[in-house]
Amino acid sequence: MKIGFDSEKYLKEQSEAIIARAGKFDGKLYLEFGGKLICDFHAARVLPGFDPDAKIKLLQRLKDQVDIIICIHAGAIEEKKMRADFGLSYEADTMRTIDDLRKWGLEVKAVVVTRYCNQPGVRFFLNRLTRQGIKVYLHRPIEGYPTDVNAIVSEHGYGANEYIETTRPIVAVIGPGPNSGKMGTCLSQVYHEQLRGIRSGYAKFETFPVWNLPLDHPVNVAYEAATADLADVNMVDPFHLAACNETAINYNRDVEIFPVVRRICERIMAPEQLYVSPTDMGVNRVGFAITDDAVVREAATQEVIRRYFRACCDYASGIAEKTVPERCKLLMDSLGVNESCRSVVEPARKAAQEAEKKHKETDNVNVFCGAALELSDGKIITGKNSQLLHAATSCVLNAIKYLADLPDDLHLLPQLVIDSVGKLKQQLYQDQRISLTLNEALIALSVSEPSNPAAQLAMSKLPLLKGCQMHFTHIVPEGDLAPLRKLGITFTCDPVYTSKNLFME
Repeated sequence: MKIGFDSEKYLKEQSEAIIARAGKFDGKLYLEFGGKLICDFHAARVLPGFDPDAKIKLLQRLKDQVDIIICIHAGAIEEKKMRADFGLSYEADTMRTIDDLRKWGLEVKAVVVTRYCNQPGVRFFLNRLTRQGIKVYLHRPIEGYPTDVNAIVSEHGYGANEYIETTRPIVAVIGPGPNSGKMGTCLSQVYHEQLRGIRSGYAKFETFPVWNLPLDHPVNVAYEAATADLADVNMVDPFHLAACNETAINYNRDVEIFPVVRRICERIMAPEQLYVSPTDMGVNRVGFAITDDAVVREAATQEVIRRYFRACCDYASGIAEKTVPERCKLLMDSLGVNESCRSVVEPARKAAQEAEKKHKETDNVNVFCGAALELSDGKIITGKNSQLLHAATSCVLNAIKYLADLPDDLHLLPQLVIDSVGKLKQQLYQDQRISLTLNEALIALSVSEPSNPAAQLAMSKLPLLKGCQMHFTHIVPEGDLAPLRKLGITFTCDPVYTSKNLFME
C-alpha cells in the first residue's frame, strides 16, 4: 500500500492543538470526540498511513491531563443498533471500548446513558456496568431540545442532569457512534461548572469532513458516503466565511445547529471564550498531515465505491432505505467512477459465472458464488463455492497456496477432513449445508498443521492478507465474516443472498 499520510506528525500536531485549546479556559475543556476512538478503519482506508488507533494513542500521550466519559443513547441500546465494521451492538462496543482503554492504561470516569426514558432493554446494560464498579449516569430528554434555549439552560434542562465529577483539565467525551449525546453531555457539564464558579469550555474533535480540504475532495466525499444513512451533506461553513473570510468545510448538522449552540454557550461561557463558527469550535489537524494528495485521493475514491456496495447490501437486508445506496451512487458519479473501478469486482463475477457453467447440472447449491482477492503484488486470486467449500474458503486457500509457492492443484485439506467436518454438521448440527465456511476451514487447517508441512507453510502466509481487497458476488455468510475481519481483509459484496430461504441458522 502506498502511504499518503504521516500519522506521527498528526499525533504531535493534534496533541499540541488540544493542549493549546484547553489553555483558553481557566477551568477545564470538555472535548467531544467525533468518529471512532479505537480501530478507525474508515480513516485508515481513506488516509493510507493513518494509524487506526491514533485517537487512543493521543489520549495515552495526554493521560495525566485527561478524564474520559463515554456517552451512549438509550434508544440505540433498545434498538440493538449495530456498529457495521465489527458486527457489534453499540452496548457491546461500549464495553469493548472500556476494556481496550484499560489495556492502554486509561480508565473511564463514567458512562452516561443519554435520552433515557426507562427503556426496558437498557436495564441489563446498566446492571452489567454498575455491578462491575463502573459509574453510570442517566440523562433524560430535555423538553424543547435543541431549539428552546431558555428550557435547555435552566434547572429543568441541563440542571436536571446528574453532574459528573471529574478531576483533570481535559475531559474527552466519546461514544460508539453518531447521535450518542456527546455534545449535550459536554454542555451540561459546562452549565453545572458555571454554577460552581468554574470557567470551563467546550470544543469538538472531528476527523471528517476535513475543514481545509476542498468541498469536492474525495476524502470529504467519502465522509458523505459513510454517513449516507444520516443524510449528512458537506458544505462551506458560512459562519466561518463571514467571520474569518476563509473557506472551510463542515457538514450540514453542525452548521444548522451552530446558532443554537452559540446561544447556549453565550449563557454558560465567558464572551472571550465564544466561537465564531462550527469550524472555529473544532480542533482538527488531520489535513496538515497528508503527505501525498494523489494517493489519498485514490484511496478515498475506492472507499466511496466500497460504501456503495455496503449500502446496497444494507438495503437488501432491510437495514437501510433505498435513498442510502442512491446517495452513494450519486457520490460515485460525482467522482466519475463505477462498480468496475474496484479491481476485484469483475474477477469475482467472472468466477461465479464459471462456477455456474461448470457445476450447474451437478452441484446442489442455491446460488453460484465467486470471490476475488487482490494481493499486495497486484495478483488477483479467485475462488468459487461448491458442495465442499464456501467461495471465501476457496479463495483464501488459493491465496495462501500462491503466497507459499505451493502447486495450485495441491489440496491443503485432505478429503477425509472435509468429510469429517461435513458429517459433524449434518448429523449433530442438522445442517444440510455441509460446505466448509472459512472459519471451519482455518480451524481444520490449523489442526492438520503439525503433520502437514504444506499446511504449516500456507498458514504462515495468512498475516500477508491483512489490508488486501476482496469482493464477493453474494452477501457473506456469518461463518465467513469473523475470520475475514480478523485477517484484516477489506471486502465488499454484491447484494445477493446465497440462498432463497428467508431463515438461515
